[in-house]
Amino acid sequence: MLALRTSIVGKLGAQHMYLISSGNFGKKIGSAKAALRASAATALTCVGLLSATSSVSLADESGTSFWLPGSFGSLAAAPGTPGWAVASIYYHTSVKAGADVAASREIQIGRFNPSLNVNLNASLKADADLAIIIPSYVFATPVFGGQLAVQMGTIVGTSNANVAGTLSATLPPFSLLRTDNISDSVTGFGDLYPQASLKWNYGVNNFMTYVTGDIPVGNYNSASLANVGLGHGAIDAGGGYTYLNPAKGHEFSAVAGFTYNFMNPTTNYQSGVDFHLDWGASQFLSKQFFVGLVGYAYDQVSADSGSGDKVGAFESRVFAVGPQLGYIFPFAGKQGFLGLKSYFEFDAKNRPEGWNTWLTFAISEAPPTPSAPSPRLVHK
Repeated sequence: MLALRTSIVGKLGAQHMYLISSGNFGKKIGSAKAALRASAATALTCVGLLSATSSVSLADESGTSFWLPGSFGSLAAAPGTPGWAVASIYYHTSVKAGADVAASREIQIGRFNPSLNVNLNASLKADADLAIIIPSYVFATPVFGGQLAVQMGTIVGTSNANVAGTLSATLPPFSLLRTDNISDSVTGFGDLYPQASLKWNYGVNNFMTYVTGDIPVGNYNSASLANVGLGHGAIDAGGGYTYLNPAKGHEFSAVAGFTYNFMNPTTNYQSGVDFHLDWGASQFLSKQFFVGLVGYAYDQVSADSGSGDKVGAFESRVFAVGPQLGYIFPFAGKQGFLGLKSYFEFDAKNRPEGWNTWLTFAISEAPPTPSAPSPRLVHK
């Protein structure tokens, strides 16, 4: 299931940031800080909001994972503006893989018996076009001294996969030579992805912790190369940090976490524990516009298991880096955010490798307008 997970993990990125006065980063830092945090939080609440699953590229079973690398990004740990927010994300990914991943896919859908002495010269290509919707709510009342936010994400879209190549196998005294070109395409709804987070602010330093998971209710067929659902449940938790300096417009964020995958009841396959690290760095060029870099590292830290595991440990990893930009603007009395980021993957192992792009539009509560200072009384 080459999962395309767009986890609405609530960090879209720069949604509330038109708080830094353009060309005047060094003035009114106090009010700018508050505004920037609020807007950043909402922006992020929509920029990093992603965590869905679409069968198109990842790790673990058949090279697919619950976690969608890149779900978190800039401003991930910055608190947001209390109230409702909604993010809509267009996600496109295009990946390919060699014989190892292609073979695991063919075994998964029952195309050949892994007990045979097999030589497979094949490749896998997959792509997906998904729409992700993520409503969220930020509470005004502090919880453990931090800001509590909850959200629920899901996806709808199309996933395509193709395996092409030549397979030669022997089971003495017989031998087999077969050329395969298998394609599958699916359009439908993905799983549900709930998430809760707590965030704390200490000046330019921001911290967060989160927990999210997969409720496997989406379109899934274990005999298909392409899926929009994952086929099994998962739980993921971690923490993050954001450095945000409104005076200079500097920002850096990093979020790390671990995923525990439950058994796939259809295939009796249990993927191992996964580690992921998402990061983003940005520079505000004005009170509304920022540019920067994003990246991620993904590594499976324990082997797959279960009676349905016919390919062994199949531990996977991948790294990526790419550009990002964002624009914050007033929208019908709310705050709007428009963001674009892309990742280009490298050094993949036991999973497809390629590129992906995220286009985000989010609406959240506008940050409070800083109150004007009281007039100074002059006594004579």
